[in-house]
Amino acid sequence: MDAFLADLRELVECESPSSDHAAVARSADVVARVGSAHLGAEPERIVLDGVTHLRWVLGSGPRRVLLVGHHDTVWPLGTLAVRPFAVEDGVVRGPGCFDMLTGLVMAFHALGSLAAEGGPEALDGVTVLVTGDEELGSPTSRGLIEDEARLTSAALVLEASADGGALKTERKGVSLYDVRLHGRAAHAGLEPERGVNATLELAHQALVVAALDDPDLGTTVTPTAGRSGTTTNTVPAAASFAVDARVRTVAEQDRVDAAMRALRPVLEGARVEVLGGPNRPPLEQAMSTALLERAQAVAGRLGLPALTSVAVGGASDGNFTAGVGTPTLDGLGAVGGGAHADREHVLVAPIEGRTALLARLVADLLAEPLRATNDLHPTGAVRP
Repeated sequence: MDAFLADLRELVECESPSSDHAAVARSADVVARVGSAHLGAEPERIVLDGVTHLRWVLGSGPRRVLLVGHHDTVWPLGTLAVRPFAVEDGVVRGPGCFDMLTGLVMAFHALGSLAAEGGPEALDGVTVLVTGDEELGSPTSRGLIEDEARLTSAALVLEASADGGALKTERKGVSLYDVRLHGRAAHAGLEPERGVNATLELAHQALVVAALDDPDLGTTVTPTAGRSGTTTNTVPAAASFAVDARVRTVAEQDRVDAAMRALRPVLEGARVEVLGGPNRPPLEQAMSTALLERAQAVAGRLGLPALTSVAVGGASDGNFTAGVGTPTLDGLGAVGGGAHADREHVLVAPIEGRTALLARLVADLLAEPLRATNDLHPTGAVRP
């Protein structure tokens, strides 16, 4: 555990706010050094639009298991000065320790233990992908993640666990829209009848959009930030509002998207323009079931507490791996809490058992790979 915490300190003390490409590049150097010490190989550095990602492809055989994590954080440079890395009373604190640097160190130590037992060939078939822009929505790494996922039969995501160490077997998909309303300006006092009021059109459309909710299916469609008009005495010629849609299934994401594309103006002379669309596909529960069962069996053999699982509304890169048809298990990382908050922390006690769980799960999946991904995808086909 001393060696584990020393590695974690190195990562935490190299601050890596997502929007600072130079900081992310420095963090990638540290992650590469720590990871290579355990994996016995240097990673490939992949720089996309200035963002540094790392990839280890271990062995020369078919790719069986993909471990996914990220080394960027939400914390600005200078956070360490007020919230330094510390371990006190069995709790680790420091920016990014929970989301998700502990998960990265767990991956390196888990794979390192397999290599120590069986030599480098014990890792043949493992790919480790560590990205540098997850906290921004993975704009440069999405294609990389999806391409790697298509090559493998299982994706293990080292994001932090849910409360009590629960694994994340379902994540909502996210769609983001910008609805723009086009009207016609006129003087609000002299001749308002000559205008087409974009604010009124916004109100009509926002009500239509909000009605796309389906609470029984877990679908939320929420009009959020809105803008309209120029001056108080002018009929608005333009308006817009943002929409945040969260869904549990691909079918619901498709339904909402079709409905958004079908929006039509209510006011004569108005025009509706819809930009955006699905941002992350859902991680459907069916894509995690087989892996959860494997993990629960491994936990039982190790004498660990029974594994629980939850559905969560937030998204991760696991949405992308599942979205292309790869069975995915998320939340395998740290136990703790406070992601993106001043109270961010990791509990030390569960680290050893969860790292052992990860190691044995990887070994199990290498020895007996999951069946073809298309057989497990709820739609029967790999998503584009």
